[in-house]
Amino acid sequence: MATIILLVLLGLCVLVQLYFALFYFLPLSKYTDPVTEEKKPISVIVAAHDEQENLYELLPMLLNQDYPEFEVVVVNDRSEDDTEFYLYELERQFSNFKVVTVKKTPDYLNPKKYAVALGIRAAKYEHMLFTDADCRPERTEWINKMQQGYTTGVDVVLGYSPYAHIKGFLNHLIRYETLLTGMQYLSHANKGRAYMGVGRNLSYTKTCFFRNKGFASHIKLLGGDDDLFVRDAANNSKVNIVIDKEGQTSSVPKKTFREWLTQKRRHLSVGRMYKASDKRRIGAFMGANLFFYLLLLIILFMYSKLAILGALVGLRYLTVFPVYVLCARRLNEKLTLPLLLVLDLVYFFNYLFLGVSVLLYKKIRWK
Repeated sequence: MATIILLVLLGLCVLVQLYFALFYFLPLSKYTDPVTEEKKPISVIVAAHDEQENLYELLPMLLNQDYPEFEVVVVNDRSEDDTEFYLYELERQFSNFKVVTVKKTPDYLNPKKYAVALGIRAAKYEHMLFTDADCRPERTEWINKMQQGYTTGVDVVLGYSPYAHIKGFLNHLIRYETLLTGMQYLSHANKGRAYMGVGRNLSYTKTCFFRNKGFASHIKLLGGDDDLFVRDAANNSKVNIVIDKEGQTSSVPKKTFREWLTQKRRHLSVGRMYKASDKRRIGAFMGANLFFYLLLLIILFMYSKLAILGALVGLRYLTVFPVYVLCARRLNEKLTLPLLLVLDLVYFFNYLFLGVSVLLYKKIRWK
């Protein structure tokens, strides 16, 4: 009897995964980016704290973008390296380059949000495009591709930002986590249910920012300048997505498991501020995957009803994983089925560990 109950629960987990794969992820794998003829002036905004080496690489890429009218606004956020001298030299050379300097953040404000808000106020244009200092545009058409998302009535454009491919299993895990996260927020936005974006590749209008009172609803919270702002903006703004390679930025991944865990704990700590409906959907997806593996291990340990178990496992793998591979190809990520089997198992148990650690140890650091 116990085995039957466990198999029923396992079947429910598989059904939930099939729902997400076929209703959300499969349409994303066939998605076509929007196209507009108008080229709106764009302000590219980067907030940087002691990022001199990264800015040496990033800023020439931004200033060399193939786009008719844009500016680059860099907020030098309390940097103690030689960032200031480099930025002012660029400001002297380029008429479309602007520097905003932050010497001290008010005690009651989050440093990153304060820096971004100052960059927005200094921006010349209505349409703004955001990235981080450790990101790199994949193409010189990045600005052009992202602004294509501004079809009629759109105020927010969500982009995708993968991590660079380096050797090691940790890198595979980081890129798989990034892929799954991207599949979720992009597919939900495609269905009109936007709940987050990533600051590494995100665009919205000044009107949208001030209409939603900036970061006021989460000003004291560490993190959330990207996902929680999108959460608020989605209530009263139309959201588009851009996922072609030309519209992506790549980032340098963490090189140690500890650094990556710290980063992910910070991101997870913000998740409790999502809307209840979004938390239910995300929780259903994550929970169905995690309990699938837990129930699978329990039933295997009991060593009974293996034929039914095999049918459920086969249904899950033969339906869900091919959709994952299709989404990966659409997002220009490399993902093979043999590696996917390992990454999926490790990822969801690691997610359980992260969730427990956030509950037990709530102190989150921010640079």
